[in-house]
Amino acid sequence: MPPCRIHGKQSVNLALTVLEITAPVFLLGAAGFGWVRLGYDYPVQFVTRLAMTFAVPCLIFSALVTAEIEPAALLSLGLATALAYAVAALLLLGLLRLTGQNLRAFWAPLTFGNTGNLGLPLALFAFGDAGLGLAVVVFAIMAIAMFTFGLWMVAGAANPLRVVKEPILWASVLGVAFLSLDITPPEVAMNALGLMGQLAIPLMLLTLGAAVARLKPAGALPAIGLSLAKLAIGLAAALLAVWALGLTGLPASVLILQMVTPVGVTSYLLAERYRQEPEAVAGLVVLSTLLAIAVLPVTLSFLIGS
Repeated sequence: MPPCRIHGKQSVNLALTVLEITAPVFLLGAAGFGWVRLGYDYPVQFVTRLAMTFAVPCLIFSALVTAEIEPAALLSLGLATALAYAVAALLLLGLLRLTGQNLRAFWAPLTFGNTGNLGLPLALFAFGDAGLGLAVVVFAIMAIAMFTFGLWMVAGAANPLRVVKEPILWASVLGVAFLSLDITPPEVAMNALGLMGQLAIPLMLLTLGAAVARLKPAGALPAIGLSLAKLAIGLAAALLAVWALGLTGLPASVLILQMVTPVGVTSYLLAERYRQEPEAVAGLVVLSTLLAIAVLPVTLSFLIGS
């Protein structure tokens, strides 16, 4: 068979693989969007609280405990994630100051992506349970940073005690401890935690779609520019962190994927709570999510094909 025909077949197979990965994610999000648009009630705040208090911590803990990750690899990924977010935050700070944008409104949303609602299911579908185990590390670090440094970005004050109350923190700490000490909880406990954790991904995707359907975005043109800047800076920060810490293979792919996720709905909720241009932040959520429909499949094709 001619080389060009082989290459064409490989390209088609890769495209089908990427479609199989991304289609369930965007279809579930579309289902939540359509549910709200059809006029049915969807209690976003209640479902979000349910997911973040029970389902997501159970998912994080069970994924970490059952993951086949060496503690050294876990540490390297954690350090790379912290470095990537630090670099992204500094670059975005410079960009926002240079362009005269409202720091409190845009700095946190552009720094912290939607590593939960989109990042976790994409990592699971793209890389299996091993990818999910690594993705929850990135998500946990992002969530902790969001509720400390991110709150300071938006409100001008941080409350470290709030992080101590977050179940995500304790699920992450206990998960890493059990993994490092090679401790496995009783099977009945793991079955219960795993069952609750299975709720997390569909709940987060449906909630993402429902929340986007209710947003009233403003300032489409600036939002497009800022969304593109977030994508470019997130990718650059991830590549720099991967290079600086010598991260390779699956951990590098997961970090890159997580760093190019769009603006999360949590950023809009914070902007609404502290009255920091919520309509403009809503525009960022909507347009960056629409951009992700095109960008994430392309990113995955490079990560899977490499």
